[in-house]
Amino acid sequence: MKERILVVDDSMYMRTMISDALIEEGYQVVGQAPNGETAIDLALELEPDLITLDNILPDMIGIDILRVLKHEEKLKSKIIMISAVGQESVVQEGLDLGASDYIVKPFTSEQIIKSIKAALASEE
Repeated sequence: MKERILVVDDSMYMRTMISDALIEEGYQVVGQAPNGETAIDLALELEPDLITLDNILPDMIGIDILRVLKHEEKLKSKIIMISAVGQESVVQEGLDLGASDYIVKPFTSEQIIKSIKAALASEE
């Protein structure tokens, strides 16, 4: 069965790049969200196996979305944070809140696929 993935990023270019890499690797991209509100709605509706979540979105930050999905809604999806902000404190906060990984932009398709495979293989 193909793992179902939701891609969240305000940049159409990033959503396309990530989605293309996932599809090429055999994953099913079940949705894309350009902002936090849409991301939360889609995550709760689709319950994907994994979410790639940009940390800086126009309406909210990814850390807050992570908090809502993991702690308030108890969503079982694995979440990989993606951001241009690589501050150690921000990365640590994301991991502490339940993110499987935190990838700092720029990154390669290989990096994100490796991270997704590791997250989906883990039994958290």
